[in-house]
Amino acid sequence: MGFEIRWSVGLEATGDRLVSMEEVVELADAVASKGGSAGGMGTNSYHATILVYAQDRDRAIAKGKEMFADAVSKANLPSWEITRVEVESEEDIPDDERIARPG
Repeated sequence: MGFEIRWSVGLEATGDRLVSMEEVVELADAVASKGGSAGGMGTNSYHATILVYAQDRDRAIAKGKEMFADAVSKANLPSWEITRVEVESEEDIPDDERIARPG
């Protein structure tokens, strides 16, 4: 098995109604333990950024989508289609902006 690096995976889901502040707070709570943040209040989408460890970009996206779906479920948000995915590895981040891996 290969070496895993840290990835920041941002996902957005878009639907047919506005997202409330309470829903965004619930989503933020659900991703907080994964080093995540969330947003989307007052728009027709919700989004989260989640930190994952994976060997490559494809595995990072798969892990991010799985964690996002879990967080959406925990937050009781509608399961809308993912309309945007952004991913960045720790290797894409300048050395002076990196955070040490917990552990």
